Amino acid sequence: MKKYSAVIFDWDGTVIDSTHSIVSAIQAACADLSLPVPPTREAAWVIGLSLESALYRCIPDLTAEQMPHFLERYRHHYFGYDPHIRLFDGMASVLQDMRAQSIRLAVATGKSRIGLDRVLDQVALRPLFDTTRCADETASKPDPTMLFEILTEFSLEPDDVLMVGDTTHDVHMAHHAGVDSVAVTYGAHDPDTLKASEPGFIATSVGELRTWLWPRLRTDVSGIATAEAQ
Repeated sequence: MKKYSAVIFDWDGTVIDSTHSIVSAIQAACADLSLPVPPTREAAWVIGLSLESALYRCIPDLTAEQMPHFLERYRHHYFGYDPHIRLFDGMASVLQDMRAQSIRLAVATGKSRIGLDRVLDQVALRPLFDTTRCADETASKPDPTMLFEILTEFSLEPDDVLMVGDTTHDVHMAHHAGVDSVAVTYGAHDPDTLKASEPGFIATSVGELRTWLWPRLRTDVSGIATAEAQ
């Protein structure tokens, strides 16, 4: 069984339960600008990508001139949902226990640096991650640059690292970098869409992710894994 020394997490829809907030903010901003409101499935497709560039796909009528106003309205609505955004149940203990066992942890996200730093402080998770990469400071998914930068920083090879995400963008990025991946179905993309992208494993819950992951960490975490399973 392959063992991993580091795990890289997507953020929205993987660590944080923010999918509904992002989709609703996109749809509300469209209504504010009298643009056709995309269905939930289309709005959710952009999650994990650099928001500004991805919006043109799910809102074809959006123009470059409208983009600044659209982003202002999107942020207005999204920040309104902010107090209700929370970690997925069990995710905090998964991260804390991996950190306690010296597993290297990172984030590779489509969020902006300002957005990620704000929410990391909000949920008090910043100390758990060794490094983070955001779409506005490097190439957006599914380009593998984020992963290559993290691998270089960790001085690890692709076989040493696992990518965990809730979208095909995460899985494709991992494929491009030669990194194994796990897709979670509790976020933005539906199970059939995720399956078609061929991740190494599909987890339907944080608990199932933990059960699959623990024996594959490059450390002795059997005590923690057994305690969680009881």
